[in-house]
Amino acid sequence: MDTKLVFYDIAMGPPAERYNIAVNPWKTRLALNFKSLPYSTNWVQFPDVSSVRKSLNIPACRKFADGTDFHTLPILVDPTTARKLGDSFDIAIYLQKQYPAGNDLFPPQSLDYVFSSDAAILIPLSECDGSEYPEYARFNVNVDAAFTTHVRLMAHGPAFDHATAEETKAEFVRRAGVSCWEDLAVTGEQREKLLGSFREMLGGLAKLFGRNGPFLLGDRANYADLIVGAWLRMASKTLPAEEWKLVRDWHGGVFGRLHDALEIYAAVH
Repeated sequence: MDTKLVFYDIAMGPPAERYNIAVNPWKTRLALNFKSLPYSTNWVQFPDVSSVRKSLNIPACRKFADGTDFHTLPILVDPTTARKLGDSFDIAIYLQKQYPAGNDLFPPQSLDYVFSSDAAILIPLSECDGSEYPEYARFNVNVDAAFTTHVRLMAHGPAFDHATAEETKAEFVRRAGVSCWEDLAVTGEQREKLLGSFREMLGGLAKLFGRNGPFLLGDRANYADLIVGAWLRMASKTLPAEEWKLVRDWHGGVFGRLHDALEIYAAVH
């Protein structure tokens, strides 16, 4: 029996050029590599996520505002314990408890970052109530809210597999509640305004990372760094090159340094 952990990630690009952009799977991939755990990746096409999740009998862990299930990845299957988990934060907690050796995902620290906005958040966020690591859970929710509010900047960046491109775009359109794929584009003055808001939002986070750097606790990474790092991975692959360079350089280069420092945990197995 293969005892490797099995990690389900969302496949982007054509089969010969598979790559990953989705933020929550990135949180899990970074955590698996951070813990130095052996695993294999099962790539799932975006339109197949719901059916794969259902086939593994993993219920949706979140719902859209209209009450319908939000089926997403990552999924982690542990053949050694027969556990199946379908939420990135739950997976991180599981890895910490089941495989305590090595790097500590949740060292004690204060994560005093709060994001508030009047902008609608269309994608449901992870819950934080009752977590074993409440500081990290709240940080996860606030960071996800902050980046999701600006995610339209990244919407037209991914390269899709031609075989499933139209189906994938249709699902993005449905989730965003717009009428067509072109409606997700942000251009001109509207884009400049959203970029300015993105820069301002990152300024609040930069105050935390600027204390020690490149990580929140100096030279030792933890799961809070991976949460932000996962969003930076997505941004690096979906923003236009010139805008990604701006993000890297904003606020004294804090986020460029964080992104680069996490490169050792970004290997795709």
